[in-house]
Parts: sequence; structure tokens; C-alpha cells
Amino acid sequence: MKLIIASDIHGAASWCEKLMAAIDAEAPDRVVLLGDLLYHGPRNELPVDYAPKRVIEMLNPLAERVIAVRGNCEAEVDQMVLDFPCMADHNILFDSAARDGVGYTLFLTHGHVFGPGYHNSVDFWPVLAEGSAMVYGHTHKKVNEASATHPGVWVFNPGSVGLPKDGTHSYGVYEDGHFEFRILE
Repeated sequence: MKLIIASDIHGAASWCEKLMAAIDAEAPDRVVLLGDLLYHGPRNELPVDYAPKRVIEMLNPLAERVIAVRGNCEAEVDQMVLDFPCMADHNILFDSAARDGVGYTLFLTHGHVFGPGYHNSVDFWPVLAEGSAMVYGHTHKKVNEASATHPGVWVFNPGSVGLPKDGTHSYGVYEDGHFEFRILE
């Protein structure tokens, strides 16, 4: 299974266009969106290319392939304009053949309800078995490492498409049980 994992677009249309080009090039099975898709929120600067309606037009054609969770900037009106469910606090994917036929569970969340406690995400873990990954956004900072507090659990944050706080606009790729960052340029 190949996934594109993106978070925190925040209505930044030109960066979303670059993400769409990356999705076309990567040809993933599914696109995971970890919230904060359309709005910049009161704590963030307004993106230079802020155009939520354009972002809606780009995301909706992907609806059949999207698995999304709610970010702290999503509201009910977002569900009215997006053609895929986007209001769940978490979602779970199971990759049955991730590592030499051994399954891998991906816990998908934004990072404001459930999170690993890194870079201003909440420190509230669900029960995750060894061989799981907590995949989250919210902090706009990339993370790809084993959890120091939860043995056997991987922690992955793809960074931010629209408003990075670590210097680079990015998304993630999951394939065969491994996570990688990709930088948008």
C-alpha cells in the first residue's frame, strides 16, 4: 500500500497545486489528509496565496481516494463543501502486508485531540500495540522516529503543506511499512 500523507494546507492554493502534482507523480493508493485543510486559523499568518475555494476544487476530485481527519481549524461548513468525510478526530488504517507480510496499524489524527506530545501537540495517546504508528499533523514540523515512551510504536508527522514552521513545505509517503518526507518546491 502506498499513501501520500499531507497536513495543514491552510487554504494555501499554490502549495496545494504542488501537492496535487506530487500526488499525480507518486500515484498513491490513497491520500491521507490530517486536517487544517481550508482555513488559516487565528494563530497563523494568512498564507500569501490564501484561496480556500481553489483548494476545495483541487481536493474534491480526489474524494474516492481520501481518508481525512478533522484538524483544529475545521468546522461543519467544511464538511458541506468537501466531498469526503473530514470531521472524525481519528481514523485507523491497517496495512496487512506492510513488513514481510506482518501487518502494521496506522493511527491517523491531527494532533490536537490525540497526539504524542511533540512540538506543542497534545500528549494523549490511544492504546497502540507494538507495530503501530501514530501519524499526526498540527505542529507544522516534521517527525519520523521511534517513540521513546511507547516501545514498538513509530511517530510520523509530514510537516505542513501550506504553513511550515520548520522551513520547508512538505508531505509524507508511506510504503511497505516505511515513512519518508518529500519537500515541495
